[in-house]
Amino acid sequence: MSGQAAAEFRRTFAAQVPLGRIACPEETAAAVVFLASGQSSFVTGSSLYVDGGLNQI
Repeated sequence: MSGQAAAEFRRTFAAQVPLGRIACPEETAAAVVFLASGQSSFVTGSSLYVDGGLNQI
């Protein structure tokens, strides 16, 4: 995939996400760190969607 095609794909995908952008790696990592930490010790049987609201539509 060319750089231009990749950029167009990212723009098209981001336009479908309710927040209007793609997450940066740090945002995804923060969710992973939370679930791997003691702060999530009372979280059971839940799904944590880190998708900018895409799952809501």
